[in-house]
Amino acid sequence: MQTIRSLGEAEARLAIDACLADLKRRNKAATVAVADCHGELIALWRMDGANLPSIVIAGNKAYTAAGVRGDSGDMGRDVKSTGDDAHYHGDARYVGWDGGAVVIHKGDVLGAVAVSGLAGEEDIAIARVGVDAILQALG
Repeated sequence: MQTIRSLGEAEARLAIDACLADLKRRNKAATVAVADCHGELIALWRMDGANLPSIVIAGNKAYTAAGVRGDSGDMGRDVKSTGDDAHYHGDARYVGWDGGAVVIHKGDVLGAVAVSGLAGEEDIAIARVGVDAILQALG
């Protein structure tokens, strides 16, 4: 029998609240997504003023980070350096843009937090604020 640890509704709320607070502090609008250990969405929040494509992209960044057990941008840089296609995993939802941050606790991938709608550097920095909020709560 397997026991699977995964993010849930409570952790998603922590991450979204932390990311939204950081976005408001920066006076920016974006979309925040939180995914479970399988990369499937638990929650998504599109702020007023965030562009429409950021909805799908944030979800795909979270899916990618959980699926590859690392930040979405790292996968993009890896495939770019080898000349591979980001979809070589056989899944069109994988993206290689910065903004998806994996949540790892005690060696387990619990899920991911992603931000989309800003420059990649800002997206990943804000996503990590959400990850930090989750990890702080988990202790």
